[in-house]
Amino acid sequence: MNFKIDTKEKFKVITPFAGVNAAIMTAELEAFLISNMQQPPPHVVLNLKEINNLPVQDAGKIAEIQQQYYAHGHSFVICEMNEQVKSVFNNLPLEEPLNMTPTESEAWDMIQMEEIERDLMDGFDEQENQ
Repeated sequence: MNFKIDTKEKFKVITPFAGVNAAIMTAELEAFLISNMQQPPPHVVLNLKEINNLPVQDAGKIAEIQQQYYAHGHSFVICEMNEQVKSVFNNLPLEEPLNMTPTESEAWDMIQMEEIERDLMDGFDEQENQ
């Protein structure tokens, strides 16, 4: 694999290695992330601190995967991008905004807040159905 996986209690941090061919990294990452949705913990922080250049089509694929995560009720936050990579993501024609943070710590916080929000909404939905 061309990335490091750090498993925390509620999420995994995925950090691609520097100098990796973006197309190869994206294909391996996609396969891993799709299979990860079925395994605990399903939430992901994608740390791009080592990536200096990301082609638009690869950024688009990562954005699609992020939307799949949210469609399945899981969190997916992208963090620590340099300005060039951030610009590629910001220029994608997306219906939904991407969850991006400047630091990995803020990404962890976002995942925890989203989990609390899902728990509260589940409780609210249960009350409405009674």
